[in-house]
This record gives sequence, C-alpha cells and structure tokens, in this order.
Amino acid sequence: MKIIIAGAGAVGTHLSKLLSGEKQDCVLIDESAERLAAMGDYDIMTLQAQPTSIKALKDAGIQGADLFVGVTPEETTNIACCILAHELGAKKTVARIDNYEYLSAQNQAMFQKLGVDSMVYPEVLAAIDITNGLKMSWVRQRWDVYNGALVLLGIKLRNECEVLDQPLKDLCGPNDPYHVVAIKRAEDTIIPSGLDTLQLNDMAYFMTTKDYIPYIRKIVGKEHYTDVERVIIMGGGKTAVRAALTTPDYMSVKIIEQNAERCDRLNELLTDNPAMVIHGDGRDVGLLTEEGIKKTQAFVALTGNTERNILACLSAKKMGVRKTIAMVENLDYVGMAESLDIGTIINKKTVAASHIFQMTLKADVRNMRQLMFVDADVAEFVAAEDSKVTQKPVKALGLPFGVTIGGLVRNGHGILVNGNTQIQAGDSVMVFCHEHKMAVVEKYFKKSTLW
Repeated sequence: MKIIIAGAGAVGTHLSKLLSGEKQDCVLIDESAERLAAMGDYDIMTLQAQPTSIKALKDAGIQGADLFVGVTPEETTNIACCILAHELGAKKTVARIDNYEYLSAQNQAMFQKLGVDSMVYPEVLAAIDITNGLKMSWVRQRWDVYNGALVLLGIKLRNECEVLDQPLKDLCGPNDPYHVVAIKRAEDTIIPSGLDTLQLNDMAYFMTTKDYIPYIRKIVGKEHYTDVERVIIMGGGKTAVRAALTTPDYMSVKIIEQNAERCDRLNELLTDNPAMVIHGDGRDVGLLTEEGIKKTQAFVALTGNTERNILACLSAKKMGVRKTIAMVENLDYVGMAESLDIGTIINKKTVAASHIFQMTLKADVRNMRQLMFVDADVAEFVAAEDSKVTQKPVKALGLPFGVTIGGLVRNGHGILVNGNTQIQAGDSVMVFCHEHKMAVVEKYFKKSTLW
C-alpha cells in the first residue's frame, strides 16, 4: 500500500513508525530537515518540502497513493493538502483537525465532496479514553465494543487479586465469563496461553461482557475502590473541554487553569455545562485543599507539560486521590509514569495514529487501538464472506504466534471466543497481537475463496 504523510510532528512520526514496522510503502513530507532526520532509523522515504506544494506531492507519488494523511500542526494546511491530494489522484485522504463542528455528519459530507474523506480530532479521541477511565476508578484502561457488548479492561493486579498464580487454562475455560488477552509483566508483553499465570503487579487485560464487569471487579480484589463522583482537571486545553463535555451527569467537574484569559474562554465554551472553572495552579496544595481534593475521587492532569502532569498526579495520590490520569505526550516518559504507578496514561498521538493506521488495512476494520502499557495492538475486524477466519474453528486456524482472539459480537450480542468457536461472516471479532502483526492478521479476514 502506498501512503503519503504530510507533517513530521508527533502524530505523523508515530504513524510513520507504525507503518515502517508493517513494511508499508510510506513517504513522509515536512518542511523541517531536522524533524525528517530524526526518522533516519526507520524504513520510510522522506521529502523536505511544503505539504501544499503540487510539485512535492507529485514527486512523492501522489498519483498512485492509496492513502494521503495530513497531520501538520495547522488544520487549514491539512485540509488544503488533502483537497490537492484528492485532485491529484490519491484514493483516500484523512486530515487532522481541531474544530469540533467539522465532525458533524452534515459537515463531514461537505468535506467529503471537497476531497477530505475522513477527519481525526485527537483531543476528542483522548477525551473518550479519559471519560471511559473515569467511569471505573479501579481500571487503568477501558474499551467498549458495540456499547458494551464486549468490554476490554486493563487492570493492575495487587495482593487482593483472587486469581494470581493459577494457570489461565483453569481460569478462562469455555464457560468462564472472561478471557485474559494480554499481560504486561515488568518490561515484557505476553499474549498468554493456557499455561501462563497472572502474577502480582501484572497489568492484565480482561475481555468480558457488560454483565460480568462486577464479577471481574470482585476476583481482582477491587471492590473497595470508591466510584468516581468528583473530578479535578488540571489544565484547560481542548482535551479538558471535550472531557468536561462528555463526563456523565453524576460527576461534578472542576477545571483548574493558570491562564486568566483561557479561563474566560473556558467559561464561554462550557456555558451550558455544570463544570466549574477555577483560575490557579493545579499543583498548589493550598488551592487543591480549598477545592476539596480530600473528597475528590479522580485527578486528571492535562497540561502540555508531561513532567508537570506526572508530578501533579503523584501529589494528588499523596493527598488521597485514588484515580489519577496523566496526559503523557512524550512516549519516553510512559515507562517512568508506569513505574511511579501514576494510573491511567493518555497519549493523543498514539490514539490518533492508531485511528489512522486502521485505514491502511485492506480488511474491514472498525476500530483499532495501541494498548498504552503493553507492546500490543487490539483491533475490531469484521469477517468477510468466505474469509479464511470463517472456514475452520478458531483452534484450527493456525493463527500466528503472539495473536489471540478475545471475543466477537454477533447480532449485537457479545460472545467470548474459545478454540471451538466457529466465526461467521459479519461477526465483529476482537483480535489482540504483538505490534507489527496486523498486516498478517488481516489476511484471515479479507474476502477470498482460495484457501
């Protein structure tokens, strides 16, 4: 597949690295020689040029491009170069935006007529993850499929966990209400087999159905965690606004922002929302105490400074807040944040890049996510008619090492998958695998009769 990316910023470089690992034909365009030089260790072509240059787009091979991605810092540049790319022959285009009104169905249809096939707003995607994390104080990461028909829960295992040190084959049988689909242990990522066990301090990913979430909470020893009702957000950027607008009605939200002008803007944006905007420093212990940090169940740090977010979450934990969420823009800090037991970590560029990456797959992929704490991806594949995955039971498919199927949705009903499960055409199937294997996995789900 031929893919051209305009913009070697955070999203563009991360997406390029993903595509490099999947051996895709990728060209990265940017004006900065320095940013392009940083990609020298990856198997991609680079082109120093203006993304809106018609000559540059032609030099990059736009006439034969399967996908063009505009992810420069400027929304107008992204839209402009997508329109140009479409006119010059790109089969599909996607633009990074920062204007929420563009995502309405009517406006998206208008942009599609102009040549912008899809739009990605990273702050909206990040806010969804934040809201999902707030709904469960005892979960580090949550992902719902089909409105909860299937649920993926990332949970840190402590001493209270009832299922430690037992082979998974004894815990996750055909009739059990959950599967463990991935484990992060120290620096290692495990796509587990039946002989693997859950151990103290593992980050374990459970696939289950909505009805069995209370059961999972019990066996992992998290029933004593109080549910989130009060939230303090440090930083009043776009992600904070989207998070405040999407939190459930039963949660009260306070946003602490240092910039007075931004506070005024937040009050305008949140006119019809009960969130309270406070002018001040979210690291100020006195201010936090005054605003009720002792009675707050969740603290969310969303400033543009990773170190500040991590330190603020540590401080909140010391003041008794059990649920903390930190925006970590520098991936080099993810390991440190995890070792400090920060809690949930949000990275906009990985969320956005994964969302775009699914467009590069030829199979029908409805959603894809790179799991933050583990070197693994999860994707929702729809099984095509006569695809390989529908020909035999799961145990006879010969799935590659490091790949597992956790569950599927059939006619709106979530079903956990075991070796005897027969996948049918039209099933939405949740697939987990180590990084850089999605291109191999998709072959099982594409339409074909030649097996």
